[in-house]
Amino acid sequence: MTNANRLRGIFTPNIVPLDGRGDIHEAELRRYTDWLIAKGVHGLYPNGSTGEFTRFTPEERRRIVAIMADQTAGRVPILAGAAEANVKETIAACEYYHSLGVRAVAIVSPYYYKLSPAAVYAYFLEIGRNTPIDVTLYNIPMFASPIDVPTVQRLAEECPKIVAIKDSSGDLPHMMRMIAAVRPLRPDFSFLTGWEAALLPMLIVGCDGGTNATSGVVPEVTRKLYDLVQAGKIDEARDIQYKLLKLFDAMLYSADFPEGFRAAVGLRGFNTGVGRQPLAPQQHEQLATLRNTLQCILAESGFADEPVGGCKTTGGGSSTPDDVSRIVQGVIAELKRRGIA
Repeated sequence: MTNANRLRGIFTPNIVPLDGRGDIHEAELRRYTDWLIAKGVHGLYPNGSTGEFTRFTPEERRRIVAIMADQTAGRVPILAGAAEANVKETIAACEYYHSLGVRAVAIVSPYYYKLSPAAVYAYFLEIGRNTPIDVTLYNIPMFASPIDVPTVQRLAEECPKIVAIKDSSGDLPHMMRMIAAVRPLRPDFSFLTGWEAALLPMLIVGCDGGTNATSGVVPEVTRKLYDLVQAGKIDEARDIQYKLLKLFDAMLYSADFPEGFRAAVGLRGFNTGVGRQPLAPQQHEQLATLRNTLQCILAESGFADEPVGGCKTTGGGSSTPDDVSRIVQGVIAELKRRGIA
């Protein structure tokens, strides 16, 4: 892969609409896929964390990608989650997604068991030597064994098929160290951030794009932020970043992930159905309140009508210093809760 062909832009880790029986709602998934492409996303990312890949069977995961690849018909590249329970099944998934014409796969580090850096390296080396399709490493230390900088550097040097990393740690210095260590050796290697709370600074320090769940709700906004950064219009991009944070905070911190994102996609006009994780009565009440909040946030930018009864006014306009301080403190608190700050 040449420098010109490396993965760039905003890839959407989409939720999967479910029908009344809790099965994949194929017609709605196809409609959602078309909508995301029409709204300007650079690529699609099925079977990510937002897509609740662990709650689907291996057969269902393959079907999700097959449906989206068929509907996309090459209009945008697909980065498909291919993490299975072991190396053998993961490589088989790589082979299947390659047969569908998928651009690349994303593979999370082994989860459940805490592995040493040496074990993480060995795992990805085995995949890198046997995959027919380009591989993106997926670093999400809150859920899986972390991928440290020396491991990324070794894999980039030794495996031409490993072409990118998606990092969802939200750790800006970690991203900078990876870029500094790898880019001089592999100019074609892509760096994607999975943490939209820091999308703007990540792009500024050299990330090629992001895999951001919020792009599944407001693809217009994430695309605009990316385009503004590419055009060097950082002040305008910063204003959008703070507005994006308000929505991101509400979806992430007010409900168990990814229920807030599922609720928000529903407010954009899609029948998302009920997620497969059962909810307690108080969670249903929290989601009802959250939907009202999300509808008000989306209404501020013209993406939804105000709920019945209207919304509390906040004065509109740009974020105040108090708003910014609250957002930053909230993000730091969440990172500390997850043990990554």
